[in-house]
Amino acid sequence: MDADVRSAPLIPPAPKVHPRQLGGSFVGELRIALEMSRNLMGAWCEEDFDNLFTPYVFMGQPGMVVSDPAAARRILSSPNYVRPVKAARSVRPIAGDGLLLSEGETWRRQRKSLAPVFTPMAVEGLLPHFVAAGASLAEALSGHARADLSEAFHHATLDAVLSALFSRRADAQGDQLAYMVRRYMEGPAHFNLMDFVSRGADDLTFLDVERRRQGAAWFQAVEHLIAQRQAHPHAEARDLLDRLLAARDEDGAPLSNQEIRDQCGTMLVAGFETTSRLLFWATYLLALDPATQDRLRAEVLAAPAAAVRTLDDLQAWPLMRSVLFETLRLYPTAPLLAREAIGPDTVMGHAVVPGQIITISPWLIHRHRKLWDAPTAFVPDRFIDQPHPWGIEAFLPFGAGPRVCIGASFALAEAQIVLASLLERFEIGLVSDRPVIPIASITLGPDHAPAFTLTPVS
Repeated sequence: MDADVRSAPLIPPAPKVHPRQLGGSFVGELRIALEMSRNLMGAWCEEDFDNLFTPYVFMGQPGMVVSDPAAARRILSSPNYVRPVKAARSVRPIAGDGLLLSEGETWRRQRKSLAPVFTPMAVEGLLPHFVAAGASLAEALSGHARADLSEAFHHATLDAVLSALFSRRADAQGDQLAYMVRRYMEGPAHFNLMDFVSRGADDLTFLDVERRRQGAAWFQAVEHLIAQRQAHPHAEARDLLDRLLAARDEDGAPLSNQEIRDQCGTMLVAGFETTSRLLFWATYLLALDPATQDRLRAEVLAAPAAAVRTLDDLQAWPLMRSVLFETLRLYPTAPLLAREAIGPDTVMGHAVVPGQIITISPWLIHRHRKLWDAPTAFVPDRFIDQPHPWGIEAFLPFGAGPRVCIGASFALAEAQIVLASLLERFEIGLVSDRPVIPIASITLGPDHAPAFTLTPVS
């Protein structure tokens, strides 16, 4: 893709890239498993950023890495490929059988039932929750010269999602829910070595005791909220729970309480930490690139976040959208997608057998040397004339095909408003020049939480 690249573009830090493949033997495969248990991005080698197709055998199971955008999109769109069962091990205890993890007819029915919940009109109705969360974040940081914005964004996005989902704040009113979600996502949700060596969801489950315990407590808390809302319904839809209770399947039947519970868990898993990480990486990049930060601040000061009432109001921030898109390119929230073939196929001239694992990495595709100009550079202007960049074949921040993230517009609206609320109030810098390296597990987070400087905007 062509882009106007400045003479000295910002090249943000990235994980070490190995000079050659680590596999090929039991010891090599064990090294890969250990690397990926620490960081899912830890096993890539230099050739991976040039090759569009790489076959492999891992722990006796054949697979292939596919970085050709057309082939990747076809695989993600084909019913011949499903999410590997073991890939859901870490989040199923809190997401259940919701849209994120369901397959086949169950997924199709759920997707159709949930479509009205994420229409533009429905997302527009949630904008006040995002504006309130952004204002609360800015106010909480007021008077502080330094801040841990990784933690602050976690709280702000959890506040926004709990408010949009249950009309509860991540404070005294919703502190139990907030604590439960944070505790799970920061602990049991992370992949471990057993997740890689297991072949199915039920292998080695004796090691998942804490996942199951915390998941059961979360389900019980959400079921209690559902029962409360059913006993005392709102006169009109205020939040996503109201819309889930009003949703109907294709036969006109309401969703079961278990389905509603699982969708609530799915929305939190998919909408809390992912948006928090997007905000963190965008802010980190802007701290490293003060010129772009100044341009973006001028844009949001001309159209303040508090004035946002409709999705059309967000069109006043074209650079904001470009910054977030470029952030998603460099730091895709889901950096690794895996699919398992359930039938024979041919991919790029290579035979695929049932049971074969296909690895599609937005991290690789977004930084691939054959697909992007200056692939490792932060160049938000490459998206400035792309208000809807989903047509860019090599851009897969929310997946592709029928399973593309249903909440993409929700996440982008939330991120724009929260980031604008921060930039209106503060110039943001970094206390230290220590590089922040992305570490991938459930999402792509930092290897440490850097301290940011906050200078009030005069």
